[in-house]
Amino acid sequence: MTDQKKKPKAVIVGGSIAGVSCAHTLILAGWDVVVVEKSYAAPTGSPTGAGLGLDPLALKLIQSWIKEPELLNKATLPLTIDQNDAIDGEKKVKWTLTRDEDFNCRAAHWADLHALLYNALPPNLFLWGHHFLSFTVSSDKGSVKVKATAHQTNEIIEIVGDLLVAADGCLSSIRQSFVPDHKLRYSGYCAWRGVLDFSGNENSETIIGIRKAYPELGKCLYFGLGSGSHTVLYELLNQRLNWIWYVHQPEPDLKRNSMTTKAGSYVIQNMHKEAEKVWLPEFVRVIKETRDPFINAIYDTEPLEQIYRDNVVLVGDAAHPTTPHALRSTNMSVLDAAVLGQCLQKWGAENLQSALEEYQSIRLPVVSKQVLHARRMGRIKQGLVLPNRPSFDPKTANSEECQELQQRLMPFFSDVPAILL
Repeated sequence: MTDQKKKPKAVIVGGSIAGVSCAHTLILAGWDVVVVEKSYAAPTGSPTGAGLGLDPLALKLIQSWIKEPELLNKATLPLTIDQNDAIDGEKKVKWTLTRDEDFNCRAAHWADLHALLYNALPPNLFLWGHHFLSFTVSSDKGSVKVKATAHQTNEIIEIVGDLLVAADGCLSSIRQSFVPDHKLRYSGYCAWRGVLDFSGNENSETIIGIRKAYPELGKCLYFGLGSGSHTVLYELLNQRLNWIWYVHQPEPDLKRNSMTTKAGSYVIQNMHKEAEKVWLPEFVRVIKETRDPFINAIYDTEPLEQIYRDNVVLVGDAAHPTTPHALRSTNMSVLDAAVLGQCLQKWGAENLQSALEEYQSIRLPVVSKQVLHARRMGRIKQGLVLPNRPSFDPKTANSEECQELQQRLMPFFSDVPAILL
C-alpha cells in the first residue's frame, strides 16, 4: 500500500462570503483548509448584514458547492426586473426611466447566504475569535507562516501552510503589506441601509402602501433617482424589505476598522426628516419603521496591478474594494473563489506560481473594469460630475442617458471564464 500524498494546505484569512467560498473551492481542488476569522462564532440568531443580489453565474457556482442545491432557491427571491425610476420629491410622483425585464438575478440576505455556504462545509475548519497579526514567506518560497492571536486568551498561534488566501475585506491588512501606499478612495457619499421585517404585519398600512407604489416587489430591483441622490428597494425572503439611500456627506471617521456604523436616535430622527422632503411617503414609512438602520461608508480603490505575490493571493473585497452600484461585491467574490480553485486544481500545488499567475490573468482585467464601471454608475446616479458629460438629471434625461443606468451594461456582465466551462 503506497503512502497517500500529503495534501497541500491553505490558510484563509477572513470567513465572510469570499472566505467561505474559497474554503469550498480549495477543498474541491484537493487542499486542506483552515480559516482564521476574528468573529467569535458563526453568525446566528439576529441576522447581520443586509440584502445582496446574486447573478446567474454566482447562483450556479454556489449550487455546485452546497450539498442541496435547491436550498439556494428556497433562501432567495427572484430579481427578474432591473428598473430605474425618477422621483420628484416635491410633487411626490415617480416615473420609469428604464426597465430591463430579463435581469435573471436573485435577492438574498447576507446572513442567509453565509449560513448556506458555511453549513455545507466540513466541521472544524474555522478558528473563530482569532485576529490575524502577520505572515512571513519562507526564503525558498515553499511555505507561508501566519500568526494570529486568540481574542479570549491573547495566545499567539502560528499556522504554516503552502498558500495564504487574503479574504480579509475592504480594509485588508494583507493587501496593505503588498502595497503600503495604496489607499481606499472615499466616494463622497455614504449609504443609509436597513431591512424592514414586516412578518405579522403583511396587511399594515405601510406594507399595503409600499406594494401599491412598487407593485413588483418580490421580483423587481427598484432604483429611485432623486436630485443628487438615489435609493434602492427590493424584497427579501421571509417578509423583509431591503432598502438603501445614498447621501452626500464628508468622509466619516471609520471606527472599529469597519465600513459600517451604528447610528444614534438623534441622527436617525434627522435622517427621517430629510427623507420626508425628498422621497415618496410610502418609501419614507418603510424607512421609519425599520429598526436599527445603519450607515455604510462607500469606498473603492484604484485597481491593483497584481493580486498575488509569492504564495499569497488576494480575493474578494481584499483584491478589489468596489462601490455597490452594480451588485458586484458578492458576485466578484464567488467568481474569484471559483477561478482560484480551478487554477489550483489544474496546476497542482507543485506549480503554485503558475496557478496564481493564471488566476490573476483571468480575474484582474475583469474586476478592474468592473470596479471602475461601478464607480461611474454611482457618480451618475448621485448626480456627480463625470469627465466629458454633464451631471445626470433624472427629470430631464433623454432615453439614451437613461439606458446607461442598466445593470447589464457592466463589462463582462454575462461572461463565463473559459476555465469554468
